[in-house]
Amino acid sequence: MATSIFLSHPLPLFSHLSPKHHKIPIPKQTSPLAHILQPNNPITKIPFLPFPTSLYPFSSNPQKAFWSISVGRTEFEEKDEILVGEDSAEFELSKQKISSWVYFGGILGVVLYVLNVVWIDNSTGYGKLFIDAVSSISDSHEIVMLSLTLIFAIVHSGLASLRDKGEELIGERAFRVLFAGISLPLAVSTIVYFINHRYDGVQLWQVNGIAGVHELVWVSNFISFFFLYPSTFNLLEVAAVDKPKMHLWETGIMRITRHPQLVGQVIWCLAHTLWIGNSVAVAASVGLIGHHLFGAWNGDRRLAIRYGEAFEVVKERTSIIPFAAILDGRQKLPGDYYKEFIRLPYLSITALTLGAYFLHPIMQAASYRLHW
Repeated sequence: MATSIFLSHPLPLFSHLSPKHHKIPIPKQTSPLAHILQPNNPITKIPFLPFPTSLYPFSSNPQKAFWSISVGRTEFEEKDEILVGEDSAEFELSKQKISSWVYFGGILGVVLYVLNVVWIDNSTGYGKLFIDAVSSISDSHEIVMLSLTLIFAIVHSGLASLRDKGEELIGERAFRVLFAGISLPLAVSTIVYFINHRYDGVQLWQVNGIAGVHELVWVSNFISFFFLYPSTFNLLEVAAVDKPKMHLWETGIMRITRHPQLVGQVIWCLAHTLWIGNSVAVAASVGLIGHHLFGAWNGDRRLAIRYGEAFEVVKERTSIIPFAAILDGRQKLPGDYYKEFIRLPYLSITALTLGAYFLHPIMQAASYRLHW
């Protein structure tokens, strides 16, 4: 999907947690939670100790533990599995600061202006020079498409792999600015080239006129955007207004697949390749899916380094293949699972996805004017 190519801290006690999601964030090394979770602790009153009594609260063979009392704002009858990860797509309006969103709007405006001057505008930017340089490799649009995707993948995943070291050297916000400042122009170049040359390849099949194909492609594309990785919704962290964090998500779309961005990208690529039906679309899909397959492996590796055994617990409860952990019983969906999607980020995704569909002609016209 076009947007997918762009783009842990302890909580104070448990009174702020929702009744259905008892999150236990695990820091990088040790945790004081072992003391908090003592069975005779008056704060929690847990009838048994689900974790070892060492400073590290997870064993190599984690057990599923349950609260026998209500924790949070309301009471509930059924026992809930303790989640070691964070609640995906959570957005509480009462916790938002107007000043933060004002800063976000200002930063977004500055970023778009600089991006246009430095990269997009052919009279002042370097975008066309970059596209021309890559295009000089071959006359084949397929090879150029793969090359652009490969360049973006190396930079994007490479910088992600250097995140821990980079944040230690220059800080979380500065590294986010560096990451976005390099990745965003490359992403724009790759997307624009695909839009401008998507019909320049060898036609392999033509199914546009078959009844139901348009509807299948439309629904597939719409669904694919609901598989965005939850960190994408943290716009204030994306823009470095809030200090960026590497999150360990566990609810929402993560219950279906641990790597939703990969799944969504596969769905988007298959739908577009089916509709366009030529070699350029195939090349773009191969490059994007390959990049996301590596990203899934690299993401697990980085989370394992950052969170240790806490990540192993999440990994055991989830799966890469959609619904696999649910079907084999490792993931237990709560009775009100649907509520994890009735949240502002997903309502926004619905509106933006519909808007992007109707704005396709405008997006394509703007891309054509660049002559990349």
